[in-house]
Amino acid sequence: MKIAFIGGGAMGEAMIRGILGKGVAAPKDLVVSDVSQVRRELLSKEYGIRTLADNKGATKGADLVVLAVKPQNLPPVAEEIKHPPPEQLVVSILAGGTLSKLCQALDHSSVVRAAPNMPAQIGQGITVWTATAETSDRQRELARSILSAVGREIYVAEEKYLDMATALGGSGPAYVFLFIEAFIDAGVHIGLPRDMAQEVVIQTILGSTSTIEKMGKHPAVLRNMVTSPGGTTTEALAQLEKGAFRSLLLEAVAAAHSKAQRL
Repeated sequence: MKIAFIGGGAMGEAMIRGILGKGVAAPKDLVVSDVSQVRRELLSKEYGIRTLADNKGATKGADLVVLAVKPQNLPPVAEEIKHPPPEQLVVSILAGGTLSKLCQALDHSSVVRAAPNMPAQIGQGITVWTATAETSDRQRELARSILSAVGREIYVAEEKYLDMATALGGSGPAYVFLFIEAFIDAGVHIGLPRDMAQEVVIQTILGSTSTIEKMGKHPAVLRNMVTSPGGTTTEALAQLEKGAFRSLLLEAVAAAHSKAQRL
């Protein structure tokens, strides 16, 4: 499978690393086009792949083209690679950009729109994606193979779920990082050394998420298992509820969803 990347940013590089690491394609089968010479040299040296400054040249002969540019750069890039061969699949990982807009900009009907998230950079991402009706089963399997190289993937038939996935999974790591940061600071506030607080918090987060996955129980059930009547956990949870923790998180995700729809 020949794969061309238009844009060599962090997410594009994460996909390249995953594709090569999982043997989806060999270095000789990948090509990256990027405006930055420094970036091209870095990617070529790190992964042994071919790099170009020519977007149109990069897509020549490719089975699959990954659009990994910034949203504001889509119009000029789309103009350069417009009218690709009918059998060529285009996968967009741009924030925003509906399938209809992508198809119109590219004058092409075989298009996948995907919303990966930041943990894809270490192969632990979650990508929600959809495709136009014109994409073949083979093309969808090609898309699935590269998206699963950076973590888990979920195909959805309705495009409306992409903006929701962006608000939840795309922005989600920032919510989690903020929570972890505040959690560590709370440990320091009550007297723990910062390095100890950080270790305790990170392992608590890792252990808790693994518990949900392995035990298969609803988070509320597990929370109740930790919460003894009249105990320390009950007191702490009462304060979180008093501060409207749940509603604030709901409002934050809703705001991110609204913003995603406007992009």
